[in-house]
Amino acid sequence: MKQFISTYLLLFACIIVRAQTLEKIQQPLNYRTYIEWVGNQNLSYAAEKLNVSIADAEIKAAQIFNDPQLSVEYGYNDDRRMEMGQSVAVGLSKTFSIGKRSANINLAKSEKSLNEALLTDYFHALRAESTLAYLEAIKQTELYRVKEDAYKNIKKLAEGDSIKHTLGKMTKVDAVQSQLEAEMSYNELMQAQTELYNAYAALALWTGVFSRDTLYLPAGTLLSPARRFDADKLLETALENRADLVAALQKVDVARKALTVTRRERNMDFDLSAGYNFNTEVRNEIAPAPKFNGITVGIAIPLKFSNMNKGAVHTAEFQAQQAEINYRQAELEVQNSVMQCLRQYLSLSEQVRRYDNGLLANAQSVVDGKIYAYDRGETSLLEVLNARRTYDDLRITYTETLFNQIAALVALERNVGIWDITIE
Repeated sequence: MKQFISTYLLLFACIIVRAQTLEKIQQPLNYRTYIEWVGNQNLSYAAEKLNVSIADAEIKAAQIFNDPQLSVEYGYNDDRRMEMGQSVAVGLSKTFSIGKRSANINLAKSEKSLNEALLTDYFHALRAESTLAYLEAIKQTELYRVKEDAYKNIKKLAEGDSIKHTLGKMTKVDAVQSQLEAEMSYNELMQAQTELYNAYAALALWTGVFSRDTLYLPAGTLLSPARRFDADKLLETALENRADLVAALQKVDVARKALTVTRRERNMDFDLSAGYNFNTEVRNEIAPAPKFNGITVGIAIPLKFSNMNKGAVHTAEFQAQQAEINYRQAELEVQNSVMQCLRQYLSLSEQVRRYDNGLLANAQSVVDGKIYAYDRGETSLLEVLNARRTYDDLRITYTETLFNQIAALVALERNVGIWDITIE
């Protein structure tokens, strides 16, 4: 009777702990709404968007012209003692750079296109990673159910053994053993519950929505029908659609535009100037002169001896070549990653198929048979527990395999540059 009472106390404690954990408001969150929140509210993505705005500002900054210079000069030619007069000069000058402004504008526009490509690639990665977090929460839900079912079954078994012991149909050792198994199963259930709620809470990092009183529960299952893909078509699509490949190609364009800017920076600048001079009357008896006005026009041309050093040009040329090589390397990496993801997905799909072809059902039938035999006294508790653990392990492995299968599909579509993932 004591074991019977302790079993119910254990169940009551479980209910209390779960009630404390579940006191938060639980709100279902379907995948479509979730991924919309990720795109609209994710803080890291919002920060990345500013790179495009910064690039827009840099285009405007590159469009400025050289500022003109205004000069004013006053001359005092010892007028008080020698009466040589005074003068005032006003001048306007401006530096002209041939081809530099247009080259900088083109470079700024190319960098904006690069930032847009990088932003697209960032979103594709964000969408894939946030989807995996959503699937992880679903997986933890399934794993929690496995632990919950295991606890309910062993608890029921322990209650029956306690009654059998009270009636003298079972030894105390066997009754205590089943009670210990129930307590161990309860601890595993609590750990699974912790991992489950941590997975729920992690969704806030992706959606940018955090609430201490609300838990968003993902809706859907890990079941995903096996799909067929054509490897050649996947490779072709990946080379056309991969956002990081587009970004790598855009880096080549940026490097070429930077080379043009470096070459244009070696162009000769020249200054044009115009001035107006006013001179007062010179009353000196030796060299008198009337007051007069003067106009000056000038041009200043630098002597570009520094152009003999072509180090900056060579650096830009090597950087352009480097960008082209990196792009070709990126193409190879894309092709390799696509094939690896495809093989992984096909392998996991085959594993799921084997589970669905009776593996779980057979394990369940073994558990039911062992429990029936145990109730009739034809088998030991150890055999029942072993059968139960085997079945639970199979369910856990099956859940992990389902998760890995759809995760492999996410990785495949991420690598190919397509997206039609649905979770229902």
